[in-house]
Amino acid sequence: MANELSVVPTKSAPTVITLSDAREQVRDYMRQARAANTIRGYGADWRHFCGWCGERGLAALPAAPDTIAAYLSTLAASRKPATLTRRISAISQAHQLAGHESPADAAPVKLVMAGIRRAKGTAPDAKVPALTDNIRAMIAAMPDGLLGVRDRALLLVGFMGAFRRSELVGLDWGDCTFTREGVVLKLRRSKTDQEGLGRKVAIPAGANAETCAVRALQAWREASGTDAGPIFRPVDRHRHVHGSRLSAYAVALVVKRYAAAAGLDPTHFAGHSLRAGLATAAAIAGASERSIMAQTGHKSVGMVRRYIRDGNLFRENAAGTLRL
Repeated sequence: MANELSVVPTKSAPTVITLSDAREQVRDYMRQARAANTIRGYGADWRHFCGWCGERGLAALPAAPDTIAAYLSTLAASRKPATLTRRISAISQAHQLAGHESPADAAPVKLVMAGIRRAKGTAPDAKVPALTDNIRAMIAAMPDGLLGVRDRALLLVGFMGAFRRSELVGLDWGDCTFTREGVVLKLRRSKTDQEGLGRKVAIPAGANAETCAVRALQAWREASGTDAGPIFRPVDRHRHVHGSRLSAYAVALVVKRYAAAAGLDPTHFAGHSLRAGLATAAAIAGASERSIMAQTGHKSVGMVRRYIRDGNLFRENAAGTLRL
């Protein structure tokens, strides 16, 4: 039949897949090629662009390059260049999935974006890395009780493992192996490992019992009474440990809470402060690019070198040689 694809028959009846089923499977695999958060972000960006075009009587699909250039120009005053770049990607993806050439590569779009970047700059509004002294101060400010036990493990494991928020809350007890040297945590999937190949992260036992991530994790396992399922879970005011997984957003709230308790400005800290803090603190301590990348899981040296530059601002500083 012209509208069907025949699959090699088995001992039972042959299986027949229609072309519409095959196309839907193709679309499903294409959706899985990107992270869920990326897909949601692209969806919101595409809906915004369609709404903007609808209000002005302009075609969104296919869109003219001048339409996209005008769209970017109207948003430039209230959106960061990084946000506009993501909007362009969403528009490009929508066109390609619909079988159209992407208008995002046209000269008007590129020229407008170049002008916006030149006018507004592209320096990221990054949060402050939580360095070793910051972590010690946060730990010292933690309360006694079940919540304090969980949060101590959360901060120390997040810092020592240089985990992204999603990686940290995605850990299960089954991913955790305690050894004589420390603990090995298996990341089954991460932002840069969408195929799920996995990566092992080793956290060595610390010299100080108060700030040892391994002992903190063991203490949380004992206090929570769980050894299966998600490691980090919500704890309610009645000291009940929930069976659900802690959200990535909650990690940022925990970091901000203890930054404030330690006398730091909580607006300068977020969940990424743990990951950035380990990379920067390791650079200050003289760790190599290779060892930092092994812990953070970075695929390229660009971001790691930025951490190293920040960590080395006061090392071998020319002004420091003047002894004023």
